[in-house]
Amino acid sequence: MRTKIVTTLLLGAFLVFTSCSDSLDLDPTNSISDKLAWSKVEYAELAINNFYHDINYYGNFHNGQSTAGMTEGFTDIFKYGAMNYNSHAYIPNELAYGGSVLTVSYVSVYLGNWKTVYTKVRRINEGLYNLKKYSTMNEADNIRLEAEMRFFRALNYFDLVKRYKQVIIYDDDLTQINTDKALSSEAEGWDFVQTDLEFAGQNLRISPEAHGRVTSGAAYALLSRAMLYAERWDIAKSAAEKVTGYELTPNFVDAFKSNSSEAILQYSYDKSAVNHNFDNYYAPGGDAGNNTTGGYGTPTQEMVESFELATTGGFPDWSPWHNEQGTSDAPPYAQLEPRFQATVLYNGVVWKGRTIEPYVGGTDGWASWRDDAVPAGRTTTGYYLRKLVDESHDFVALTASTQPWIAIRYAEVLLNKAEACYHLGDNAGANAAIRAIRSRVGLPYNDKTGDALMAAIRQERKVELAYEGQYYWDMKRWKLAESAFTGIRVHGQKIEKNADNTFTYTYVDCDKQNRNFPSKMYQIPLPIDELNNNTLVQQYPEWR
Repeated sequence: MRTKIVTTLLLGAFLVFTSCSDSLDLDPTNSISDKLAWSKVEYAELAINNFYHDINYYGNFHNGQSTAGMTEGFTDIFKYGAMNYNSHAYIPNELAYGGSVLTVSYVSVYLGNWKTVYTKVRRINEGLYNLKKYSTMNEADNIRLEAEMRFFRALNYFDLVKRYKQVIIYDDDLTQINTDKALSSEAEGWDFVQTDLEFAGQNLRISPEAHGRVTSGAAYALLSRAMLYAERWDIAKSAAEKVTGYELTPNFVDAFKSNSSEAILQYSYDKSAVNHNFDNYYAPGGDAGNNTTGGYGTPTQEMVESFELATTGGFPDWSPWHNEQGTSDAPPYAQLEPRFQATVLYNGVVWKGRTIEPYVGGTDGWASWRDDAVPAGRTTTGYYLRKLVDESHDFVALTASTQPWIAIRYAEVLLNKAEACYHLGDNAGANAAIRAIRSRVGLPYNDKTGDALMAAIRQERKVELAYEGQYYWDMKRWKLAESAFTGIRVHGQKIEKNADNTFTYTYVDCDKQNRNFPSKMYQIPLPIDELNNNTLVQQYPEWR
């Protein structure tokens, strides 16, 4: 039931919704085109294909999560290393440091997406309206196509509600579109998302051969995610249990490959038409030669220390590598679990047939945060990102990246279920889901209850889903961001190669000022344009 979205198919769409102008015309003059679009399934699917780009928009390979860079950069697990006043450079650090810069206009630009998403919603609603008005297809096809569009409407509204909490709800009754429209309650927003996804789950195809179209499994998987935010634990658990036909890959590293058995919703790219720049931002600096690209953001020492020892579990004692005077002892990288090996590139590990050299003067190099204002591919933490970066990417042959974005995978669904089970008092269900996640990477697990069980769920989400765009939002919905990301600094290792080919590791402060997460950041502010144009809304109290 994996849904693999191939962008070459999307680009073949020869029909778009022609009534998507800024001023809505309920009786457009181009109704012949609308009638044609909804006269045959193949035409209707081509029109709906335009909405499939939303999967890409909300992925970490695009800027849908944040126009400043990956949202992990606002947390303790990722560090952007350059001082240029740009996205993927100083701006994510500025957001992490907080303070007076966090104004309505500033936060709206980098963490808001109000206008863009409402444009998407409007077009989906127009599609639903036109389907019902013009379709000459049979009822079964009408219902499935409606379910596809409602899946994408829910995807967009999920992102709106998780950011803004109180939003404006529009459905396909186009007569209700009005410049002045009040905000819904947060509960009403989640009601809308839940209803759409339940309809999609009940009416989309349940088949391992989905022909590149969203499936029932994708709808229920997204519902299991959304209902954690809504704190509707019974719905989240039930949805997770309806996601069947998938399995964890035997090897963690294979979970992110194109034909992964746990990929539920995947957006694929091709070399000629639709691609992305993820490797340009995050590959080791030495990959492109002369440190001219990559290394914009790198994992922190705090993230490295979140991984357990392979086989035995538990954490090594990292205190010898918290030495600001330096130590020649080799860190226990090789002893860490498979998810570390698949997530972080570290000194001496093999990558693309060469050895990673994140040390002073090395091929990949090291730069001191703020002192070396433009690292140009050098790491400020002593590490590079491995997860999601394409090891087969040859920058000489092709600059753009083409590895697929897996928007939802089965491991997340298991963790969604574990969290829902915990809140419902189903300790056995929660422990079973955690055990499945840990067994895949060979880590032992003893059943837990109470706070220890929830701590285990948080630990697994942090490590299993690292850099997949979940951690920042998880910490916000748990209301832990304010305490966890305030008054802290992230760290790394300055690595120097000695004459005898040993290395000195020195613990370094990679922030040089405290990070701060004010409570108002739990809710993204309404954009100024909406406040100016809609007389029925007011700015959220935290942002007035």
